Amino acid sequence: MPDSVGKRKRRDVTARKHAAREERRLARASRKKDREAGLIEPGPPIGEAEQSEWLRDPAGEEAEAAESTTGGEET
Repeated sequence: MPDSVGKRKRRDVTARKHAAREERRLARASRKKDREAGLIEPGPPIGEAEQSEWLRDPAGEEAEAAESTTGGEET
């Protein structure tokens, strides 16, 4: 049985994690420098839309469809 059971894989995973951590650190440092220079606004970056904004709401769509077929008027 080899003495390196899983060691190589763990070492590779650790190296990938360290590389990703270093990339995030460099990106943060770059953003901080840009904020200090006034190139970008201070505060958290504007990200993508929230999940609720782009996911369909089947229950809400059914209710809207029912209102539109009945005319949406209540008497």
